Amino acid sequence: MTSKHISRRDWLRKGALATGAVVATPYFGYSGQSKAPLTLNSSGDALYSPFFKEYLRKDKIEFPVWDAKLNANENPYGPSPKALEAFKNGAAGGNRYAWKELVELMGKIAEFEGVAFENIMMGPGSSDLLEKTAMVLCMKGGNVVSADPAYMSLIQVAKSVGASWKPVPLKKDWSHDLKAMEEAVDAETKLVYICNPNNPTGTITDHDELLEFCSRVSEKVPVFVDEAYLAFLGEGLKRSMVGLISKGKDIIIARTFSKIHGMAGLRVGYIVGQEATLGKLREVTRGGMGISYPSVLAASAAMDDTEFLDKSRILNQQCREYVYERLTQMNIDYVPSHTSFIIFPIDLGGQEFLEKMTDLKVGVRAFQFMDQDWCRVSMGTMDEMKLFGEALAKVLV
Repeated sequence: MTSKHISRRDWLRKGALATGAVVATPYFGYSGQSKAPLTLNSSGDALYSPFFKEYLRKDKIEFPVWDAKLNANENPYGPSPKALEAFKNGAAGGNRYAWKELVELMGKIAEFEGVAFENIMMGPGSSDLLEKTAMVLCMKGGNVVSADPAYMSLIQVAKSVGASWKPVPLKKDWSHDLKAMEEAVDAETKLVYICNPNNPTGTITDHDELLEFCSRVSEKVPVFVDEAYLAFLGEGLKRSMVGLISKGKDIIIARTFSKIHGMAGLRVGYIVGQEATLGKLREVTRGGMGISYPSVLAASAAMDDTEFLDKSRILNQQCREYVYERLTQMNIDYVPSHTSFIIFPIDLGGQEFLEKMTDLKVGVRAFQFMDQDWCRVSMGTMDEMKLFGEALAKVLV
């Protein structure tokens, strides 16, 4: 099975979104991209750009009971034992606001990141901070420049408050086209958004090239670098853009406890940025106010559990290797991943594929970009990945 390709010229030539599109009410359910309104076509698919859409399950409200839930990039092994113990012990203090504990956590994070306390802003997950950044910086219009495909949370919210999106196709190697993105920046650009490693493709952009890009472009406009998956790399922090903060660059770095820390349901994340930029956000939100007392304590404990982080990283890699092997056995191309998920092309229509996998109680995601339908499968436990492999063999016979 091989993927279809279209040229950059054909890609950029594509015009308005498909006919019959409607603006949906805030979507309850499965896209996981944003709570901003989605644009749906007549088939009920979410249209993000002229060349990027997601197939959505048509059973609307009902959540199935999955045998293998592999559709949300959650860590199946967490939270860590230390985080769980801290959360349990902290529950009795849930009648109090966590101001003191939150300040202590922020100081711990600042030391970890090598920045000042004033450079840290907390939030209930990094998506909340992505969305609030979009609201504040784009409330008077303008545009956001990002790759396409990309994680859509920030982009969808920016569009909902009046900004436009300037999508720049990924390069053939699936990295960000930094040259084209810089050329797309104009007088109306309010923010450049980069997800690295990228979601939904799982691919990474060269560190040195990205560092030069962020350093240079941030002199013109803020650059938001979403590093939610960077910790899955063995030396992930060495590839972070956070060092530019101490050099005075207008960079915003997002991190989350939802991925490698296994705390998606506990809702803790943070951004690192210049004090002046974070000050604009603090004019409209208190950020950390949305994090519960026990979650703050759990996050602090999770930072100390390096054994759990190493274990999660190793198990995630083992599951990726297993999926690579299964896909190779089935003669299916895949895109090598630097994250906790993998994409691969499917010749079966995305909607039909999604429905058949759902019938087998295996949850995955289905997208279309580059005029090709793709599956995105998150890494679960090895037992879950074996169920996925069995289901895939049944669906793609």
